Amino acid sequence: MSQPVLALSNASIFQGENMVLSDVSVSVEKGEFVYLIGKTGTGKSSFMKTLYGDLPLQEGEGNIVGYDLATLKEKDIPFLRRKLGVVFQDFKLLNDRTVHNNLVFVLTATGWKDKSAMESKINQVLDKVGMKTKAFKYPYQLSGGEQQRVAIARALLNDPELILADEPTGNLDPQTSVEVMEVLKEINQNGNTILMATHDYALLLKYPSKTLKCDENQIFEVVQKTV
Repeated sequence: MSQPVLALSNASIFQGENMVLSDVSVSVEKGEFVYLIGKTGTGKSSFMKTLYGDLPLQEGEGNIVGYDLATLKEKDIPFLRRKLGVVFQDFKLLNDRTVHNNLVFVLTATGWKDKSAMESKINQVLDKVGMKTKAFKYPYQLSGGEQQRVAIARALLNDPELILADEPTGNLDPQTSVEVMEVLKEINQNGNTILMATHDYALLLKYPSKTLKCDENQIFEVVQKTV
């Protein structure tokens, strides 16, 4: 049996001095699509931030894509993030450069130097999300759904072992949310592991999958019909 890409055991998640989640024991296996649900303020974002090194894991054990979260040093965080793809609710694209140059920026920042390999990778990820013809556009010239597709393409650049999607449809209308989910599900079917925080229960009903719930300082797996 292969190692899970994410495993936490008896972990406590803190936001500053405040403990927001306690005794968290969860695992995500390679190839899974896992939802993380819960009301606003129940700790979803703090949990995600702990996974990509924005918040330290202060108590318990945690391992993500081969990194020990309990002993993670600041100098290791950029290397951890190269093995993760992170998709945010607000896209976080650079408005002063084109879609293509947004992706060049990330590749350069993560150590790519071969220009033809960079071009090939950019074409590949934009093709995966249906945005190959929009590479010359600036983010402000795109719809919200198109911007999120570019953000997903950006998350795929370094062939991540795990994609963390934090409310990726939170700023989108229902139809666009479905379009973005179709992209994420297709990527998952192609072998990418995805953990997606969401409060959009309509998507869970339309695309049922393993679901973790944040509630009363705990995270636990829920049976789909009781969501």
